[in-house]
Amino acid sequence: MTTPARILVVEDEQDIADVLLDYLRHAGYAPEHAADGRTALQALTAPQPPDLTLLDVMLPGIDGLEVLRQARRHTDNPIVVITARVEEVDRLIGLELGADDYICKPFSPREVVARVKAVLRRRAPPAQAAAQAELAYGALVLDEAQLQATLHGALVALTPREWHLLRTLLAHPRSVLSRAQLLQHAYPDSPQEPNERAVDSHIKNLRRKLRSADPAGHDWIRSVYGVGFAFDPPAAPQDAQDAQDAQD
Repeated sequence: MTTPARILVVEDEQDIADVLLDYLRHAGYAPEHAADGRTALQALTAPQPPDLTLLDVMLPGIDGLEVLRQARRHTDNPIVVITARVEEVDRLIGLELGADDYICKPFSPREVVARVKAVLRRRAPPAQAAAQAELAYGALVLDEAQLQATLHGALVALTPREWHLLRTLLAHPRSVLSRAQLLQHAYPDSPQEPNERAVDSHIKNLRRKLRSADPAGHDWIRSVYGVGFAFDPPAAPQDAQDAQDAQD
């Protein structure tokens, strides 16, 4: 399994930092937090800097632009600048210092996650980018580029929303995700908020399509009453044998 990307959130407002950390964590990343410029610089100049940094400009001690300037002497990993300043000069200064992207406050946490994904995708090596084009669990394969799913080699006809829901569940195998979590992470770029109850309808259709495409008729999605849903792939033969041995 691929190691999740380390995302450093440099933000002195704890409430904002907590929201970003939570959204990034549920998107499958490994977020870290620095509340001031000095701590951020220590992380960015370490032998193994974060894979991407979300850097607030207004920081106590050393401001974000100075952090960016010094960090660029040590790492070329992506740095996304976040600021409440909207003047064009600040945008230009930030980008000239080596920022990979620019986000203005106030922002949507989903927008931030979408930007993180886009920047990491642009910066990924060709081989890694190709590997990220597919996500698989056993006989179930998702094609990121085509938004298609195949099960045992047969195409499963999914709507875009069904595909994104399946992708979110598959990225967290056997973990129970609430409806709210599925909305947050399956539709980060959607301009309209789907209703939580609409998830039930999409999951029902998704479960039916996967069961129909599976020769064994396995139910790939498990409902947890009062909580949400979980991706529940069939156990591998050895896993099944181990479970049987444990019962014996």
